[in-house]
Amino acid sequence: MIHYIIQTIAFQVFFLLIYDVFLKKETFFNWNRFYLIITALMSLVIPIVEIESFKNVVPENYIIRLPAVILGQTQANVKAEQINQTILPSNFSVLELIFYVGVGVVVLLFIYKLSKLVRLIKSNPKEYKKQFIIVRLLKSSASFSFFKYIFLGESLSSEEKIIILKHEIIHVKHWHSLDLMCFELLRVLFWFNPLIYIYQSRITELHEFIADAEAVKIEGKSIYYQSLLAQVFDTKKISFINPFFNQSLIKKRIVMLQKSKSKQVYLFKYALLVPMVFGMLVYTSCADNTGEKEVPELISPDNNQETKLVKTVNEVKYQIQIQGDISDQEEKGLDLLLQTVKGSGLSSSLVNDVQEFIANKDETKLTEKISYVFEQIQAKGEVSEAETKALKGLLILTSEDGFNDPFFADVLNDVEIPFGIIDQVPVFPGCEDLESNADKKACMSKGVQKLVIQKFNTDLADDLGLKGRQRINVIFKINNEGDVVDVRARAPHPALSEEAIRVIKTLPKMIPGEQKGKKVNVPYSLPIVFQVQE
Repeated sequence: MIHYIIQTIAFQVFFLLIYDVFLKKETFFNWNRFYLIITALMSLVIPIVEIESFKNVVPENYIIRLPAVILGQTQANVKAEQINQTILPSNFSVLELIFYVGVGVVVLLFIYKLSKLVRLIKSNPKEYKKQFIIVRLLKSSASFSFFKYIFLGESLSSEEKIIILKHEIIHVKHWHSLDLMCFELLRVLFWFNPLIYIYQSRITELHEFIADAEAVKIEGKSIYYQSLLAQVFDTKKISFINPFFNQSLIKKRIVMLQKSKSKQVYLFKYALLVPMVFGMLVYTSCADNTGEKEVPELISPDNNQETKLVKTVNEVKYQIQIQGDISDQEEKGLDLLLQTVKGSGLSSSLVNDVQEFIANKDETKLTEKISYVFEQIQAKGEVSEAETKALKGLLILTSEDGFNDPFFADVLNDVEIPFGIIDQVPVFPGCEDLESNADKKACMSKGVQKLVIQKFNTDLADDLGLKGRQRINVIFKINNEGDVVDVRARAPHPALSEEAIRVIKTLPKMIPGEQKGKKVNVPYSLPIVFQVQE
């Protein structure tokens, strides 16, 4: 939740900054109104949107992700946690309590302000028109509107009433009160966020600019200026009404009325919204909201040595894992790729089939990536041993009987099987009697957690002078013989990485995973959270 709030506020800051710097001074008032409303809502929605195609990390089912191991929980922490659970309901924190109290206070204030309007409507004479209702405020010089109600003080002169009425009718016709009520509701839910109040202030300004711009067309600028400058009337301090006279806005309104109409070419400024939203979607799709994902460079330690072809082959593999199923055209491309890799030479018919496939590469993302593999093979002429191995590592997974095909014998011991397709996961000692992969994974998780808690040297915190929460990300494989190999780790301090690697290497020998009856390598990731006690 905290992460969502931080993202929301960050996006709103960015949207408002763009508005104040590039759009605020333009006379495209209705466009600005749309911008403020849509960006306020988008800032709330974008943080929870994740577009799979934007992700630049390994898919979730490529590595078996074990639950985090928590180290450093002292007896004091346990007692404090028990006290909190006694005082407050389960999953209920102090921050949540503060939030709900704040919501309650804001709701009461909203009801109070709304009740004041209702009392004004009931206690004052009304004049019913076709599209609106005039409420005549006795002994008052205030003037404002709320939805179809236009409030006019009886102390105003007849000339002032005429000008104000024309202004307020525009508010009613354009449904400006609906905008303000939307932001009022956002203030109820996000009462702690000052940017919602800034948004509401900006939209209130725009409402006045819109009404002024329409009203001067009817009344004329000279008379309208005199009305604005005559005096500042007492207006009810309610955030969701459209007051005619607002002392803080009068100067801005006059300045905006004097401005020349913005050139149409400046409408292109609103195109800034497109790259902004795209960038935010990329960020929210790729951001680690759960703290469980690993960075690509940790997963692929030899990234710097990978050729462009190897990287493209890996992209094809990841795309297949993301999709799950493949179409007939995609299957045809993979079959052509298998024929290309297997064949000692390219026949004319195979070349024609490949060229035809490449010509239709835009059908799907996977066909596009497979086509890139063909293009790179053609450009290189010869592929290296590492590239051939990468190609075989992909095709053994997509071929109908790849694990029993002698062609793939040289990569059988090295290929890594994604958790999403593996027949049998590796089995931790003591978990042999369990049936499903999910149960075996859970059993293994418990065994790994127990071992890490027992063997991790928590005294490192004192030796290294560490404080607070330290996160260690560990990657390892269980090979086709059941041994733990290729252990890598990343942590805030090298000593923590070394300790994590040492501990994981002490894991016992396991029953290796199997695919199509063949023993295979299976990659794992393990987060270790080291809470250093103050």
